Amino acid sequence: MSEEVSCHILVSGRVQGVFFRAYTQDMAGSLGLVGWVKNIRDGKVEIYCEGERKEIEKFLKWCRKGPPFAIVRDIELEYGEPTHQFERFEITR
Repeated sequence: MSEEVSCHILVSGRVQGVFFRAYTQDMAGSLGLVGWVKNIRDGKVEIYCEGERKEIEKFLKWCRKGPPFAIVRDIELEYGEPTHQFERFEITR
């Protein structure tokens, strides 16, 4: 039986200006996750996603490396209960 969860993620390092959000959207979509990704003023990328725990774990593994040209220094994450308010994964502001 699958377990659905949410995950709030902050990714720091060289993660802005390297298409991190676009790659994140593609990766999350390919794993069937819903939610959003955005740049934040302190230079980090913020991600909120919902889906099956095993797919989120795959997504987190990717987030720790990121796309080409990104240098991920740290990831902060917090699991929670899904809200079921999203239909897809989007880039937001």
